[in-house]
Amino acid sequence: MSAIAALPASGPWRRAADALYLHPPLLLFLLLAPPLARLGVLYLGSLFALLLQSLFYVDAFSGMVVREFSLATYRQLFTLANLDIILRTAAMAAAVTAAAALLAFPLAYYMVRYASTRVKAALYLAVMLPLWSSYLVRVYSWKLILAKEGIVTWLADRLGLTWLLDAVLAIPVIGGPSLSTSDIGTFLVFLYVWLPFMVLPIVAALERVPRSLIEASADLGADPRQTLRKVILPLALPGVVAGSIFTFSLTLGDYIIPGIVGTSAPFLGQAVYAHQGTAGNVPLAAALTIVPIVIMAAYLTLAKRLGAFDAL
Repeated sequence: MSAIAALPASGPWRRAADALYLHPPLLLFLLLAPPLARLGVLYLGSLFALLLQSLFYVDAFSGMVVREFSLATYRQLFTLANLDIILRTAAMAAAVTAAAALLAFPLAYYMVRYASTRVKAALYLAVMLPLWSSYLVRVYSWKLILAKEGIVTWLADRLGLTWLLDAVLAIPVIGGPSLSTSDIGTFLVFLYVWLPFMVLPIVAALERVPRSLIEASADLGADPRQTLRKVILPLALPGVVAGSIFTFSLTLGDYIIPGIVGTSAPFLGQAVYAHQGTAGNVPLAAALTIVPIVIMAAYLTLAKRLGAFDAL
């Protein structure tokens, strides 16, 4: 009001200010138009271009991109090699999400229900501290930790648990010569890097659980396990689902971690890079990029029904 009062009694600026004051929807439109236009041009426009590229195909004889609409590229997604990449990536994302939820919930529950103010602040700091360092530094640090000459192998040797480590690495499919060159190592690094994104939404959801409901459950004769199962877990589920959105999507689209830690078997991000760069098969790279978008669209639809966005 003070800014409007400072304007001259007449003139274009005064008339514009009066129009905006009398028509709040117009003011809202003018405020939202620039960011929405940017979103439409840069984000939705790039997605449309990606979808358009995926509808082209590469001629098998010349190796050139044929700019004719066809589903031939999408049919290549169902070949054994591409299905293996998609399933491997989705399985890793699901495993990391499930493990992060199992680790994050007890920690978040302790922080909300039992931790003192100082302990809670220290735990918040411990959860957030890894995010303050470089992403690449964290990943390369874990590669050194999990290497055959790393601290994990050294600690297992000192504790006489080398046999256990060797047994874990001997597990088919997920094992390998060392933790840093196995799917187990990739899983551990993913879990470490994305765990804070699971802890924080669960903490937010648990803090919104009324203590009166917990007390009422106890007054009605429920033991702590029944209260946890029938009162706290259903009310905290949106937070778990909200955290899973982060862990699942970030694992699904990550390119760096599988390239540094793990086996030579590619994940979706690496396959997209290889087809777009080395192989020059841009349509297949675009089609592979559509896969996580479709998976996350279905996942977000389910998460919305479970009320996950209320806990973000």
